[in-house]
Parts: sequence; structure tokens; C-alpha cells
Amino acid sequence: MRLYIVDAFTSEAFAGNSAGVVLLDSPGDAGWMQSVAAELKHAETAFVEVDSVDSVDSEGPKSLRWFTPETEVDLCGHATLATTHVLGGEQTFTTKSGELRCRAEDGWVSMDFPSDPPRESDDDLSSILPGVSFEYVGRSKHNLFAVVDDASVVRSLAPDLAALRAHWNGRLMVTAPGDVDGIDFVTRFFAPGVGIDEDPVTGSAHCVLAPYWATRLGRDKLVGEQASARGGIVRMNLEGDRVLLSGQAVTVASGELHV
Repeated sequence: MRLYIVDAFTSEAFAGNSAGVVLLDSPGDAGWMQSVAAELKHAETAFVEVDSVDSVDSEGPKSLRWFTPETEVDLCGHATLATTHVLGGEQTFTTKSGELRCRAEDGWVSMDFPSDPPRESDDDLSSILPGVSFEYVGRSKHNLFAVVDDASVVRSLAPDLAALRAHWNGRLMVTAPGDVDGIDFVTRFFAPGVGIDEDPVTGSAHCVLAPYWATRLGRDKLVGEQASARGGIVRMNLEGDRVLLSGQAVTVASGELHV
């Protein structure tokens, strides 16, 4: 089986978010895929079914699944970007989040994802981020969502990961208005609930961020910075109940999976 390591949401190697991409010529066993993801230790490993690992340009939808080192997830942006980068051209994936249409063109990958607007909640985040004041706290389908007033607060966050892991799904994004020209907002994303203390760049989080910031800023085209140590840039275009996410990617390594 062909295996690729791709840095997503970046134009430079060793930045953005790294993902494993495994090409399958038949359905994979879930336990085996989980073991591979645990072995590779990337935030996500994508498993995509193609007609032949030697010919990835087959027409028709391809089954796509994503695994962290600990569990399978319903939606992953950076590993989908990495998969489309590897396969090239126009791709349609069948996933647990429905059908996803993606395109690799001119060094960029665009992905048509479902919008997931946050809903206000009464979650108390004081034990997770003591001393931090929030303008808004909410939930999306799978994540806690919090807004603060200054990007410097986001950049300096040091959450209590044990407290976060014990709270609901153990996944939290914190966002604030951008502090750099051309950046509409900054975000960090912590997910110990699925085995990722901090995710470097989270495409699926921007399905939540895009509708919130589009409403707040009064426009549908946005640019977000995920302010992790590796960092990354995500472009967004909100189109009704869909979000078109765009980013770049770099293949770091490729080879064969022997087990």
C-alpha cells in the first residue's frame, strides 16, 4: 500500500499540519486502520480507497476515513486536503460527514465542506482556562467554541488539558479578531478528547469559524490563521450551508506500508 506524509495548510515543509495518507485498493479493517494511525502518530491519518494504488485518477466517489492516534473522527479538513493533494485533480469522497467535493489546482486545494454554526451554551470554561474572559461560549456539533477579545490572548493560551479532556467531548477552539494585515481572525484548537493536545491547523474547525466570523464581520470571504507553533493559513468562502475551504500542501515523504 502506498503511504504519503503531507504537510497541509502550508506552502513550506515542516509547517502546517502533517497527515498520513494511505491508498487502499479494498476496504480496510477499522482496527487495522486505527493501529496504523497509532503507529504513524500524526494528528490524523486518512485512508482512501482507489481502484488501484498504481492508478489514483479513477473516476467516481472514493471512500475516505480519518483516524487520530486514538479514535476515528467524522470529519477532518487537513487530512482531506492532504489526500486531494496526493491524488490531484477533482475528487469526490464519501465520508461519515456526507459527500465531499475537492479540487487540486494551481498549487491550491479547495474543499466543499458542511457549515457548522456554533450555538450559544452555558459551558463553564474557568477550570480549563482560568483567568480568561470570554465574549462568547458555544458549541458546534463536536466542539466547544469560545471567543476572546484579543489575538494576544489566543496566542498565549495554556489550557488545563486534563480538565478539557473531562469536559464534554474534550475539544475546544478559541478565537479572536486578527492582529495581522490580511488575517480576519486567529484561532487555536485543543483536542485531548481525541488524543491531540493541540492540533496545528484544523480544517474542520473552520466550518464553525466561518459562519461565526462571516456574521460578525458581514462578509463571506475570510482568511484565518491558526496560531499554533507550526501555524497555518486557511481561506474560506461561506456559501449558504457549505464552506469552501482552501489551502496549500507539501509532500514530505512517500513510500510503502508493508503490514
